[in-house]
Amino acid sequence: MSNSSCSGFSDKPHLCDVIIAVRKTSGSLSFVGCLFMIFVLWLFKRYVVFAQRLILYLSFAALFDSIAYLMSSDIDDGRMCNFQGWWLTFFDWMVLLCVSCLTFNLFMNVIYQTVTQKYEWLYIGICIAIPLIVSCLPFFGDRYGPAGAWCWIVEDIGWRIGIWYGPLFIIIAVMIVTYGYIIYTLSRKASSWEGTYDPDTERQHRLLKEDIKPLRVYPLIYLAVSILPLINRIQNAFSPDNHVFILVLLASICSPLHGALNAVVFGMDKETLQKLRPREIKLALFNRQSRQTVREYPYYATFGNAMEVLMSDSEEEPG
Repeated sequence: MSNSSCSGFSDKPHLCDVIIAVRKTSGSLSFVGCLFMIFVLWLFKRYVVFAQRLILYLSFAALFDSIAYLMSSDIDDGRMCNFQGWWLTFFDWMVLLCVSCLTFNLFMNVIYQTVTQKYEWLYIGICIAIPLIVSCLPFFGDRYGPAGAWCWIVEDIGWRIGIWYGPLFIIIAVMIVTYGYIIYTLSRKASSWEGTYDPDTERQHRLLKEDIKPLRVYPLIYLAVSILPLINRIQNAFSPDNHVFILVLLASICSPLHGALNAVVFGMDKETLQKLRPREIKLALFNRQSRQTVREYPYYATFGNAMEVLMSDSEEEPG
């Protein structure tokens, strides 16, 4: 059934049907991917490690963000459309700020060799308070409504730039510069570590890699999937009455996709693959179900190391 409410291609409503179908497919992949990440982080209790909690927060934000792309395709102006617009704005902002916190933590890890765990509650507060404030602003101007093939901020370039694309462009630019500096610093550190062996330096190198490795890819994924939606909106700004179907289609594929790509990277990680072996999953499920007091698996431990930890615990208990 064609969506006659689609304002972007009102003369070709079947194009809107294609865009909505693609958008929901991409959103579904992200929804499943985020559930997978949350399940693995919960099952193996990885959330006890700060870096993994940052990934968990991002996964929850991306999960709820993907729901926005699965909502009803009925975009008639009204309360439901306004709610969909608010939901999308709130969780888009939450994902953006979660990625920003990841990037800041990486920056502090690499440049100052500092873990920012003491700022964790500040991260959580920022990632909730700012999206809540920003997402409520369009209500005051009644700016939520039909916006092309879905509900968001209506065709008002000033509001769109002020609420989303302006801050997004600035934050992306800052993240690109930050990542460039991080890569440059890491290459310098790698050169300084070559040629000599020092136990303290090696330990610092290993701890630095363990803090950075789980987090380094996720901001890059966000940057990658943000490029085409940003290009599409820039085109809309210069030609608001002339939507380019291929740009809208590519933006509809990319916008919801970060959760799915995060899951691919997360699942292909060597340590995650080791944990996803059947015997490790069975052991983790057994420990969850039995509710026994078990020492937490180290993040980079193998199955054999985990069993050694469990056996040592049992030997220490009084007979």
